[in-house]
Amino acid sequence: MYSKIYTGAISGIDSLIATVEVDVSTGMPTFEMVGLLNHEVREAKERVKVALKNTGIEIPPKRITVSISPADMRKEGAAYDLPVAVGMLVSLGHLLAERIQDTLIVGELGLDGTVKSVKGILPIVRKAKQEGHKRCIVPLENAKEGAIIKDIQVIGVRSLQETIDYLILQEKDKASFLVPAEYDNDTDTGEDSYDVDFADINGQETVKRAMEVAAAGFHHILMIGAGKTMMAKRLPTILPDLTMEESLEVSTIYSVAGQLDTQKALITRRPFLSPHHTISEQALAGGGRIPKPGVISLAHRGVLFMDELPEFRRGALEILRQPLEDKEIHIARTYGSFTYPADFMLVAALNPCPCGFFPDRNKCSCSDNEVKRYLNRISGPILDRIDVAIETPRVDIRQLATTQNNESSAAIRQRVLHAREKQRIRYTGTKYRFNAELSSGDIKKFCPLGEKEQELMEQAFHQMNLSARAYHKIIKVARTIADLDGTDDIEYEHLAEAICYRTNDAKYWNGGN
Repeated sequence: MYSKIYTGAISGIDSLIATVEVDVSTGMPTFEMVGLLNHEVREAKERVKVALKNTGIEIPPKRITVSISPADMRKEGAAYDLPVAVGMLVSLGHLLAERIQDTLIVGELGLDGTVKSVKGILPIVRKAKQEGHKRCIVPLENAKEGAIIKDIQVIGVRSLQETIDYLILQEKDKASFLVPAEYDNDTDTGEDSYDVDFADINGQETVKRAMEVAAAGFHHILMIGAGKTMMAKRLPTILPDLTMEESLEVSTIYSVAGQLDTQKALITRRPFLSPHHTISEQALAGGGRIPKPGVISLAHRGVLFMDELPEFRRGALEILRQPLEDKEIHIARTYGSFTYPADFMLVAALNPCPCGFFPDRNKCSCSDNEVKRYLNRISGPILDRIDVAIETPRVDIRQLATTQNNESSAAIRQRVLHAREKQRIRYTGTKYRFNAELSSGDIKKFCPLGEKEQELMEQAFHQMNLSARAYHKIIKVARTIADLDGTDDIEYEHLAEAICYRTNDAKYWNGGN
C-alpha cells in the first residue's frame, strides 16, 4: 500500500515542503530509503522501526521503500523520522489516509517513541501556511515556536503514540491538542527594560552624540580609545523596538540555527552579538557541513560589536566587506549555494596602539612602526565602509567621582525614533529604510546640497583625500544629523559635524599627521 506525507525541510535560511512517500508491498523483506539522504536521514529507518515496536506496532516482513523528495536536494538531520513513521502506519493500514490530508508532520523519534525537538520549525510552519496546509504536527518542545504563525493549526506531540491518538480522533475532538498563539502578528513586540543606561556614563558627551547619530541612521561606527565596551553595550537601549515582521525574520534565523528559546519562542529584542577576536571565518560567516547561519547573520537587524578590531584575523575582517555593502552573505558548497541575511549595524572598537595611549607621546611607548603595523591590520576598504569614527578619550577622575544628572537612554531614544520616522516618511515607496542604505545614485535626490554646503564638501574631499564611498557616507551621515535636528535641508553645520566623524581616519591611519 502506498502513502504520501508532507514534511518540511530547511535549505540554508529558507524552508520548503518535502514529500515522504512510503510503499509497503510483498516481496523480500527490506527497508530502503532513497532521495539524496545523508547518514542522519538514512539512520531513520532504525529509529523508526524500534520506535514503532516500542509503541506496540509490529512491522510485518514486507518490502518497505521510502522516498523523500525533491530528490535533487540533500536531506539533513533527523526531522524526517516522524513523517516516515506516520507514512508507514498509513501504508500498513493502522491509519486512514484521509486523516493526514492537509497536514504537515515534522519531528525526530527516540527509540522509545518520544518525539524530540528539531531546528527550523518557525520557517517550516510559515511555509506550510503559504502552501495551503491547514495544520502542522510538531514536537511539543517546538510548538510555541510554530504557534507564532497565525491562521494555521499547530499540534504539539510528545510521542509517536500521542501522534496516533490525535490522528484517529474525530475533528470535533482534536481541539485539546492545539497550541494557542501567544503573539499578535500585527503589533510591535519590543521590550523597554534594560540593565544598562546611558545615564550611567559621566562625560563622553561627544561619543554619546556619535552613538545617537549612528543609531538614528543605522550607520556603522568605529570607536577609538577608552570606555568603548561600556558605550557599545548601551547602544541597544536607544534603538527602536523590533517590529513584528523584523522579529519574525530574526526568530527564523535563530530557529534554523537551533538557538531559539523554546519557552519564549519569539525574539523581541534587537540582537547584540560580541564575538571573541579568536573567532574563525566559518563561525563568523556561517556554513559548515550542515550549513547554518554564522554570527554575522545572527546579528541581523541588530548590533555586531567587534571589540579590539585589529586582533581579529585578517580573513575574518575581510569577510565583513560583502555583508556591510550588500546586507547579505553568500556561502557556496559542493551541493548548493546559500544566502543568509546580514543587515546588521557594525560597532567596532580598538585601541589606538598596542599600549593604548597613542597619540599621547608622554605615555605611549610604542614606536611609529609598531603603531602603523597595529592599525594596518584593518584594511582601507573596511575603514571605508564605516560611516562614523569617533575618539573616546579617557574620563577625568573628577567626572567619575561626581554625581551628574546625565541624559537617559529613554530621552536619547525619543530623538532617534523621531529621526527614524522622518526617514520612514521620506523613503516610503522606495527600497530604502535608513539613510545609511542610500545608494550613490540616489544621494542627489534625497540629500541635495546648497552652494555653500557643496563648497565645504569639495574642500573636505581634496584636503582629506576622500574616496568616493567616504564622500557619500559623509553626506548620508549629515542627512541623519539634519533629521535629528528636525530640518528638511542639510545645512552647513550638519556637514561640518559629519566631516568631524571622518577626521580620525587621517589622525590614526596616516601616522598621526
